[in-house]
Amino acid sequence: MKQLKNLDCTNKKIIVRVDLNVPVFEDKITDYSRIHAILPTLEKLTKNKNKVFLIAHFGRPKGEVNKKYSIEFLCPELKKLSNLNKVHFLDSCDQKIIEMKISEMGFGEICLLENIRFNSEEEKNDLNFSKQLSSCFDIYINDAFSASHRNHASITGITKYLPSYAGLSFAKEIENLDKFLENTNKPNLAIIGGSKVSTKIKVLENLVEIFDSLVIGGAMANTFLLSNNYNVGTSLVENDFVELSKKIQKKAESKNCKILLPIDAVCSKKIEDTVNIETYSTNNIPNNQMILDVGEQTTKLISDEILKSKSLLWNGPLGAFEYSPFDKSTISIANIIQNYSSNSQLNTLAGGGDTLAAIKKAKANDAFKYLSTAGGAFLEWLEGNKSPGFIALRENNF
Repeated sequence: MKQLKNLDCTNKKIIVRVDLNVPVFEDKITDYSRIHAILPTLEKLTKNKNKVFLIAHFGRPKGEVNKKYSIEFLCPELKKLSNLNKVHFLDSCDQKIIEMKISEMGFGEICLLENIRFNSEEEKNDLNFSKQLSSCFDIYINDAFSASHRNHASITGITKYLPSYAGLSFAKEIENLDKFLENTNKPNLAIIGGSKVSTKIKVLENLVEIFDSLVIGGAMANTFLLSNNYNVGTSLVENDFVELSKKIQKKAESKNCKILLPIDAVCSKKIEDTVNIETYSTNNIPNNQMILDVGEQTTKLISDEILKSKSLLWNGPLGAFEYSPFDKSTISIANIIQNYSSNSQLNTLAGGGDTLAAIKKAKANDAFKYLSTAGGAFLEWLEGNKSPGFIALRENNF
């Protein structure tokens, strides 16, 4: 795979795939991580006097123009954070319009193209669309590892028509993920949470082959408890994945991977009821109760396992993190990792939006050697699979 860090390019027309699918609440960006991640690539390209065009998506407009998903609002943010005098904007991917904008721009300037998913050809990976998109440019750079698990026109299709390179952020993600997974110090621990087993089956199947211990939390733990004949009341479960949960536990046993499930749970009759909260042993959950977080005994169990470990991977909250006080165990674990890592050589890696939010809330960022912003692509890498975007770059022969 060719990388931007090894590329000496000046006065070129460069198209860069970035991930600007930032979280927005009440018209304000709540997390700038993905914008900050691409700044080193933009700085290198603009300082070398290239004309840079950015492709990005935002939300799911389903191949239609929808002002709700316009990314024009990102121009002033990019201008401010990149210390540029101006960031151009184009609301069309039409070849002639792009050519006109290129002739208008100066070298060292940036133009943001409108949400690429306004074009139905993007998610269909239409090669004619990719070819048209590439026709105005000299070089393609993918700096959107977090979107590279998608086999889309701007991720994989375009590499068939241009010399293609991994951006600085893209390369950094892969370097840190591979370094952790291939050289993890033993004993090692993975903490996997979230709402659904179905989205993380392959992750779990791969991790039991790599890790000595595996903590399963969040609502996905309910399905595992049910597979072990525990009553989980009205808790969220995936009945179709009970048998698979049994198989994962059997595989873990054969691989000498210890699986830790919750031994106590914080419950309420419904998630909105944050007053009538009780803690029960997981072998004694009442029929009318919903598991919404792991209890203090489970938190202590996880803590003890952390203190025995030399490497730790974390993906997914342990409870219904969005609803306080069901974020208590997740925040506690972030604090425990922070306190332990500051006095040890614990190698730590975390990824996933809610996980990063918990770490940020606990002010525990410094406890982690690397924090991945990649989301779905992060999970795919944990499954042991190379993302389509990575493969497309690796196979680029221009």
